[in-house]
Amino acid sequence: MTVRSAGILLYRHGSSSDVQVWLAHMGGPFWARKDAHAWSIPKGEYAADEDPLAAAKCEFAEEMGTPAPRVDYIQLGDFRQPSGKVITAFAAESGFDPERIVSNTFALEWPKGSGAVRNYPEVDGAQWIGEPEARLKLVRGQLPILDALIRHLRNAGDRGGRI
Repeated sequence: MTVRSAGILLYRHGSSSDVQVWLAHMGGPFWARKDAHAWSIPKGEYAADEDPLAAAKCEFAEEMGTPAPRVDYIQLGDFRQPSGKVITAFAAESGFDPERIVSNTFALEWPKGSGAVRNYPEVDGAQWIGEPEARLKLVRGQLPILDALIRHLRNAGDRGGRI
């Protein structure tokens, strides 16, 4: 059975007309000192009987510590990851600007085999990142999600052609 996740890719237009996307740096000791390909759209797994957009909004709130913006969302599509998981991604334009990020946590034995179990945040930071830099920061399996957003913006002629 395929594991499914749903996530939200927020975007805005920066001062130089470049598209910026809201990305989250993955938490935990494995990702702590990594920057390249260590960022993700806010997302999480959902059950087969759940509405993917509702699940994406719930996961966003859990990882950001604040509700997803009340804006219109478009579905970018389903994106198979190298692990086999499928992410259903939604996008929306927003000026999202939380005062702080407060992520939910997960328990992990670290170092593995040590017997020491600690709680780590799922997300240890998030920020607006310009599209060229986002290509360097996003985990590789999620680059097609960014590509789908850019195609959508080009096709929609969003903001008079600004992308």
